Amino acid sequence: MNSIRIGAGAGYSGDRLEPAVELAEKGDLDYLIFECLAERTIAIAQRARQTDADAGYDPLLEERMRAVLPLCRAKGIRIITNMGAANPLAAATKVRAIARSLNLHGLKVAAVLGDDVLDTVRAGDYIDDSGNRVNALGERLLSANAYLGAQPLVDALAQGADVVITGRVADPALVLAPLIFEFGWAMDDWDRLGQGTLVGHLLECAGQITGGYFADPGYKDIAGLARLGFPIGEVAQDGSVIITKVAGSGGQVTAATCKEQLLYEIHDPRAYLTPDVVADFSGVQITEVGPDRVRVSGATGKPRPATLKVSLGYIDSYIGEGQMSYAGPGALDRARLALSIVEERFNIIGLQASEMRYELIGVNAMHRDRLPASHPEPYEVRIRVAGRTDSMREAARIGNEVESLYTCGPAGGGGAFKSARDIVAVLSTLLPRDAVHSTVHFEESTYAAA
Repeated sequence: MNSIRIGAGAGYSGDRLEPAVELAEKGDLDYLIFECLAERTIAIAQRARQTDADAGYDPLLEERMRAVLPLCRAKGIRIITNMGAANPLAAATKVRAIARSLNLHGLKVAAVLGDDVLDTVRAGDYIDDSGNRVNALGERLLSANAYLGAQPLVDALAQGADVVITGRVADPALVLAPLIFEFGWAMDDWDRLGQGTLVGHLLECAGQITGGYFADPGYKDIAGLARLGFPIGEVAQDGSVIITKVAGSGGQVTAATCKEQLLYEIHDPRAYLTPDVVADFSGVQITEVGPDRVRVSGATGKPRPATLKVSLGYIDSYIGEGQMSYAGPGALDRARLALSIVEERFNIIGLQASEMRYELIGVNAMHRDRLPASHPEPYEVRIRVAGRTDSMREAARIGNEVESLYTCGPAGGGGAFKSARDIVAVLSTLLPRDAVHSTVHFEESTYAAA
């Protein structure tokens, strides 16, 4: 193929559905990508799988697949997604069942396995990125997932997969894999892999490159955000790409939107570490070649790292929270009195918390006490009290004390909210490549019996 068209159907787990359908209907695509897996998402999914062996994949998997599978099957569009999260095999089984229910005969669904390295990590002696031994987490360690590269996805495509479902892979690999497969790139063609990784990085956050997370009224105006179109990458054999979107959809593709996405979550533009290549974006060129058409090229690469990054999910602590609103004359004074009451109450009851926050939302929640004295006093304000604890019981006491302000606090409090929850946090470690083994499992749909 001289070029392929790849559409980004999602940039995170809860992303909008309509732009993906629009891409499938009108994008003239070869591939549709759904990037839905953040660092904490897989740890939370792993916990769900521990209580239900058939759970642990993206909660919107079924809704997304029912919406796009018939269109993609009819148009020959192949789907690649990390919606498998902590359970790619169960996700593939679910997609096969959906395909059968839609009478999509012979659809080949591949599950990429091998990123779950929890047993390996627990059996070894590894150091996390805070300098501590991973074993010290003990039973608080929920998950350990290695960032796989493009190779197992390429293998799945080579075996005829119509849908490829992964767990933890490097985000750009979702795009790099079809480029390697379609163009026959060698796995040590570092410059092309670097350019392909750039394409993946540009597309992975979907609407962020078409004006989402970019708009700033009066400074960076973007029209049609309520019907934001998601991006399409027109990729040539050399890896150069034109970023565009469906004609008539909302948003905008400009040099500026592409530059912001290029720099998003990049630590060192000269050495962007991935499982496939150390990409160098320092020589990238970005040129507007037409309305909503931006050409991006110039990335290079160096040999891939000797180790694979592993994302560790663990229970860090518990958070208790309570909120209450005050409005009308004297709202700010009543809100400050409410906070002082809660703080004193915690001393009285002996609350055990390692960290506390007392906030006046709209006054000091974001910038603390740095607003100028001339800042006008608000006519309404909402207090928020939050604390970090070592137990769920202590966390629950925080919200309870805020709620008691209804009858034991200043006049006019309303709209109380309280919660207590555990906090899943993430750390990282490194594993040798030979400690991680990926495989591809296939499911195939057949017509349901009449």
